[in-house]
Amino acid sequence: MSPTSPNLIDFSRPDGSLCQGYFTHAGADRPGVVVLQEWWGLNAQICSVVDRFAAAGFNALAPDLFRGRVTQDPDEAGHMMNGLDFAGATFQDIRGAVAHLQKVGSGPVAVMGFCMGGALTVASAVHLPEVAAAVCFYGIPPRDFADPAQIRIPFQGHFATRDTWCTPAAAGALEQAMLGAGACPEIHHYEAAHGFFNATRPQVYDPAQAELAWTRTLAFLERHL
Repeated sequence: MSPTSPNLIDFSRPDGSLCQGYFTHAGADRPGVVVLQEWWGLNAQICSVVDRFAAAGFNALAPDLFRGRVTQDPDEAGHMMNGLDFAGATFQDIRGAVAHLQKVGSGPVAVMGFCMGGALTVASAVHLPEVAAAVCFYGIPPRDFADPAQIRIPFQGHFATRDTWCTPAAAGALEQAMLGAGACPEIHHYEAAHGFFNATRPQVYDPAQAELAWTRTLAFLERHL
């Protein structure tokens, strides 16, 4: 992402302060999708997902949760993620992004994200009633912050069988919590590693599985938005 990109905008948070984000506008009569970053930051890969949503007919906005910080170093990424105020990100940055998309389009708004952003997607599905649907890629928050049993909106999850961070056991526990609460989540499992959707990480990227997940994501959002 270039700091001079014409797609960079400032939008208002509920507390009146501003957050920057990468935004693409598909039309005033289109639904919206908030795209939530991995722990690497708001990088070119996340911006490319926003662009893909716009090409598919969705207004899309990725809030810059790390305020301009981007890295390719796992240790630095972990430090930035651990320093993030998850409640603030959920109730201020993400809520503000949802509100912005509601202003620029006439349709409902979904939240989706990857890794850290997947965990924040679950949190948004639990805590933000204005969110119409949620798509989570391999990320689950601590249950004491966001219990998936409280999700009452359409929910789709994408999880990897060789994931040592968002493990198959954790994904199974999320699904069982939702099923036990009477929800009907759409959960998909992929023979892949954590981060399989990220084309900029060849060590884990799986193009066939990523394309399958993308097709499922678009079909899910077209049904529910």
